[in-house]
Amino acid sequence: MAPFRSIYEQDATKKLVVGAALLVLAAFYSYVFLLTLAPVYGSTPSHIFHGYGVGIAGVAGWFSKDIVDRASGRKAIYAIPVLAFFLPVVQYFVSQQSSALGNPAGPIFTEVLALYPLVLLSVACAGKLLQAGLNLQRHGDLVAEHIPLLGSYVIYSAGEHLIKAFLSRFIGSTVLLSRAGLQILIAIFYAAAVPSKALLLAIPAFLFSVTSNTHLPLGYTTAALNNIIADDGFALVARQDSTTGYISVLDNLEDGFRVMRCDHSLLGGQWIKKRRNYTPPAVKDPIYAVFTMLEAVRLVETAHGAPRVDAGSNALVIGLGIGTTPGALISHGIDTTIVEIDPVVHKYALQYFDLPENHTPIIEDARAFVQRSRNAPQPKQYDYIVHDVFTGGAEPVELFTYEFISGLHALLKDDGVIAINYAGDISLYSTALSIRTIRSIFSTCRLFREDAAPEIGPDFTNMVIFCTKSRAAPITFRDPVPEDFLGSRFRSRYLVPKHEVDAAQFDNVGLEDGPQGHGRRVLVDKEVGRLHKYQDRSALEHWGIMRTVLPDRVWEGW
Repeated sequence: MAPFRSIYEQDATKKLVVGAALLVLAAFYSYVFLLTLAPVYGSTPSHIFHGYGVGIAGVAGWFSKDIVDRASGRKAIYAIPVLAFFLPVVQYFVSQQSSALGNPAGPIFTEVLALYPLVLLSVACAGKLLQAGLNLQRHGDLVAEHIPLLGSYVIYSAGEHLIKAFLSRFIGSTVLLSRAGLQILIAIFYAAAVPSKALLLAIPAFLFSVTSNTHLPLGYTTAALNNIIADDGFALVARQDSTTGYISVLDNLEDGFRVMRCDHSLLGGQWIKKRRNYTPPAVKDPIYAVFTMLEAVRLVETAHGAPRVDAGSNALVIGLGIGTTPGALISHGIDTTIVEIDPVVHKYALQYFDLPENHTPIIEDARAFVQRSRNAPQPKQYDYIVHDVFTGGAEPVELFTYEFISGLHALLKDDGVIAINYAGDISLYSTALSIRTIRSIFSTCRLFREDAAPEIGPDFTNMVIFCTKSRAAPITFRDPVPEDFLGSRFRSRYLVPKHEVDAAQFDNVGLEDGPQGHGRRVLVDKEVGRLHKYQDRSALEHWGIMRTVLPDRVWEGW
């Protein structure tokens, strides 16, 4: 195989193509590596320091390119494909220590150990190739140094945008386009860009990745994963990478429940174990009370006192999860439209959680649907709207803005009811801002939390906010009748909201004077970035909670 020196002896086009390829592949791997951290640490915590770390590694690579070139005798480029093949192996074993490492230390440690060296070497070697290919020395040292630097940044950024756009459409469509599969695929591309005999060193890593890495979604690796988590009483039913995260369905074999997972979060779960002297309900009991509490939207009395009637009513559900709430609405005979951005979530809800098929599915971003619907010549309005979009350890703040909630207000009938699930730390400014935004649009609201407030420690909870357009009367709930419970003892216990929260406590949070004051009463689209640090904190709290819900090996093995 030709030595690295021969690249400089070839035409400029060859040098530029290889240099650009190294930068694009580094951008590809950076984004994919972030995706592979999310199932273990959560998508939001994995992002916290990723951009800073990759930026520092890239800058260090550029300014140390001459040192790397001299110290390695121009052989550093040979190490890049080998390192790329070893990254998933290193990550696999480090992820098994995630509980000990903690969060966000775990993602940082993993990237320092694996990703940042790859980025540094890729940028360093690409920088030398681009400088040689452009050959700008005749224009002076300033031009010769800074034009390739600017070009490197543009190429890397273009590669990052390209991989995001591509994966937004095709991730999970084949094994090689899964998260773990993409790590292998990018390493192969690295090897094609920089072939050498040194690739023999990568054979053990490649063999491990395709035979023993349980993150790769193949039949035998899934079987191996099931053998591992069986000791904790769990079984993996199905899994697939998708647009919103790594989606899987898991059964708890001991306690008898099934859950749907998205990255390091649960979208919901239901009891599947048959119990003696208990006839299964029409809609299976959820494992979380909040999903049953959302069904209480049917119990809100009208302002004029007339009873609500299921027949002829319609409902809009924003966010599907496993489909507990929409399944109950459908079972009550309500014409239900479900808006869900992730097609895999919808598929799994149908296949593994008994979501009734007699509904209208809308698979798209809720913002686009609401905007299009409210601007229609004759907008369709709904008797009930359920807004339940928590995922990935944090609320998607774009779906709690004044603009989006106003859109839902436009789609709700004058005598309709909306129920909004908010999950987060009740003490944070972001929670108060979201509650204030909702109450600024809907005339009458009442808030209920899933359970009683803890005496000490963080207060991460699920809240349901019930609202109506009417100012004529406060929100009241009718007494439930047996038909409301759908044959479920769980619903008879949790359907009616119990733990009310005084909405007034959020009125001035974050509005006080001083350095802690934020001065925002409502959340608007253009200011959602202001809440990222609060999302980070909430997501880290949620990560700790999730580690008490499922065993470490279940999260770590994917």
